Amino acid sequence: MTLSTIRNNPAKQKKVKTKKQKAIAATCAVAFWLLVWHVVSLCVGSELVLVSPVKVVQTLFTVIFDPNFLKTVWYSAARILGGFFTALGWVASRFWVVETLLRPITAVIKATPVASFIILVLLWFSGKNLSVIISMLMVFPVIYMNVLEGIRSADEKLLEMAQVFRLSVGKKLLYIYLPAVAPFFVSACSVSLGLCWKSGIAAEVIGTP
Repeated sequence: MTLSTIRNNPAKQKKVKTKKQKAIAATCAVAFWLLVWHVVSLCVGSELVLVSPVKVVQTLFTVIFDPNFLKTVWYSAARILGGFFTALGWVASRFWVVETLLRPITAVIKATPVASFIILVLLWFSGKNLSVIISMLMVFPVIYMNVLEGIRSADEKLLEMAQVFRLSVGKKLLYIYLPAVAPFFVSACSVSLGLCWKSGIAAEVIGTP
């Protein structure tokens, strides 16, 4: 897209301006909260209670080039993200018995604090895979329920047409179920990824001797 094309098209020009305005607004918001963080840290006067963002950046640049630090970060990230995905939503949509059995489990997981699960898992299993188990438990209800809802939202007329033309299971998944589930799955991932990371980090911190 050339500059002359953007100038001759008001809609595209407005879209470019909107993106630029959003970027500027996001940058200003981040700068504002960093400033608030720094001011509060100065008011507290104790780095043990609330460290300043300047000190955080300095420490980050100190440890980021340490091979052991990078190894630890990648190791933790791999274990945390390893418990992210689940396919039980598809199974539950096909078999109502599975959905009925999983309904109380999802309710219990949603209502139980993360710290409680961390303590229980430490009692039942070793701390080696603690972050994977905890992140999977915390993310499971969000992914499961969204995938299940996405499958249920598939167009019934398209399913009837697929049955009439005897489409294979693979084609049904590709052309009917996947487009229906995709918005729900993307939304679930955007919510779950942060939850997965936070719960996994909490498990790593509490479970470390």
